[in-house]
Amino acid sequence: MTHEHGGDIIGERLARHGVRFLFTLCGGHISPILTGAKKHGIRIIDVRHEANAAFAADAVARMTGVPGVAAVTAGPGVTNTLTAVKNAQMAQSPLLIFGGATATILKGRGSLQDIDQLSLLGPLTKWATSISTLAALGPAVDRAIEVATQGVPGPVFLEVPVDLLYPESIVREWFMKESGVQRAKGLGARALELYLRGHLYRQFHAPHLPIEKLNPGFKMPQLGSSQARIKKVAELLRKAERPVLVIGSQALVNTPPAEAQELAAAVERLGIPTWLGGMARGLLGRHSEVQFRHKRSPALKEADLVLIAGFPFDFRLGYGRKISSKATLVAANLSSQDLRKNRKPEVALQMHPGQFLRELADSASAGSWQGWFRQLREREDARDAEIVEQASAPGELINPLQLFLRLEEKMADDAVLCVDGGDFVATASYILRPRAPLCWLDPGVFGTLGVGGGFALGAALCRPKSQTWLIWGDGSSAYSLAEFDTYVRHGLAPIAIIGTDASWAQIARDQIEILGDAIGTELLRTPYHTVAEGYGGVGLLLTDPAAIDDTLDQAIEHSRAGRPVCINAHLAGSEFRKGSLSM
Repeated sequence: MTHEHGGDIIGERLARHGVRFLFTLCGGHISPILTGAKKHGIRIIDVRHEANAAFAADAVARMTGVPGVAAVTAGPGVTNTLTAVKNAQMAQSPLLIFGGATATILKGRGSLQDIDQLSLLGPLTKWATSISTLAALGPAVDRAIEVATQGVPGPVFLEVPVDLLYPESIVREWFMKESGVQRAKGLGARALELYLRGHLYRQFHAPHLPIEKLNPGFKMPQLGSSQARIKKVAELLRKAERPVLVIGSQALVNTPPAEAQELAAAVERLGIPTWLGGMARGLLGRHSEVQFRHKRSPALKEADLVLIAGFPFDFRLGYGRKISSKATLVAANLSSQDLRKNRKPEVALQMHPGQFLRELADSASAGSWQGWFRQLREREDARDAEIVEQASAPGELINPLQLFLRLEEKMADDAVLCVDGGDFVATASYILRPRAPLCWLDPGVFGTLGVGGGFALGAALCRPKSQTWLIWGDGSSAYSLAEFDTYVRHGLAPIAIIGTDASWAQIARDQIEILGDAIGTELLRTPYHTVAEGYGGVGLLLTDPAAIDDTLDQAIEHSRAGRPVCINAHLAGSEFRKGSLSM
């Protein structure tokens, strides 16, 4: 195939790998990537901040199993993505970030936006490299996709100098014009001209050096026969009286929707009391006989067999201490480090946790744990009843528990939930039940604020016929509220609910009690709905508890009509999550 320029090569390779969207904020360094991708049928989505381009790409990767792709301009365009790239690294999401760069011959000479980008991105990615010849562009894209998805998934960074992206004739004209050799005379000018011509020839016509020599790859070490270990786990399960299964985000990485449904069926067949965390929420649908949402810690303390699939022993599991020391611990994880961090399992399987559960379901038969289920279900029902009782407390403003109970009843069966915030979002997690696999997007272990605008963008693109709900704290909403402009321009209609309590409540609650000062945690009851209206969306103010149902219904109707909606819900004070600050 004959390509017009380097951006054309990149677009052709991305399309070959099934990439459907490319997120960007325009810049002269990367324009050919955008036009080249568009030429090959990839939809270009331009955002209002580069971080949101990376967050949106992350959402696409999680929901489709295909690496998400973003292209950002050199210098500040690249540095604006750093938090989002680190979030993807810790969430183990496969991303490909293209970073623009100055011309190869000007590197390190003080040109516009020229910085050492690889030293910044190297520690945050599985592979970061700069391409120096046109022949390497296509193979570099192929290799980047492979690295992003191989072993423990994660982000990859490709720096593409501007002179590799534009047509050779234009680059040649730029070089000769800017160097002044066409007007200069003498031996020095002639030598410079010869040097530039030689540089251009190597850049555009040199044969390809295999990328594998620059990047030796990521081979996953084997811990022994997984088949034998799975048989051992099946035997442990047969003997167990109080088993518990905890499934984390990694069980769904690189997992297309069809495979997610297969995983859900396997978990149901196993019949183990199951708790879902992170992106695994929704795996078992809204209602499942084996799924529990509350009181996980007491169950882990009482269990005699604990299976952890794709969930590290980090602060969310009390660094492994929430699991009884008397229980037999089984863990499956792609990362050898996460497999043994803080707590060493009796049976460790370094493999994809989803594959582990599917193979285990084929080897094991569901046990008879009626008494154990009855005990767990009583606790579950008691906690749900407690939430309903607290939701009924009267007040002049909106009780967040009541709001989420009503939203739980009104969300469509195909709804996708994107969550971005502290106290308000954590409250939502106790009540809202994702309806299906790959329908819950949260930042992950990094706890990053600001993911919401980008996540909702990616989700709305992946599921254009589904409801996309964005649950925002009033603090976190300000990071990406400007993406309402992006939703409007690209014909997307997510529904955002901002829980406005005029506070960074998750921090304030403990800070005030322990230190006696609210400094740095106070906000205003800002009219965020008006801001959304200014960007072309629909703004709805919710202050009256009696108007909750009507406001949610209005939002759904506006979204159906193709308009993004922002509900600004003024919250009453809540002690629901008192003492929940994480460290």
